[in-house]
Amino acid sequence: MRLLKAFLADDRGATAVEYGLIAALICTALISGLGLFSNSLQNVFGMISNNLPAN
Repeated sequence: MRLLKAFLADDRGATAVEYGLIAALICTALISGLGLFSNSLQNVFGMISNNLPAN
């Protein structure tokens, strides 16, 4: 019984789980932001190529 209480009171792995959740949240934000940025960047380069004079 004492071993079970000691196991349940041990919170050393909780910090690793919290850091993992924070990293997952940051990765999700970066991926979605990169998707939005790449679409905008494609639009900018498309507009530039359409406005360049043809030779």
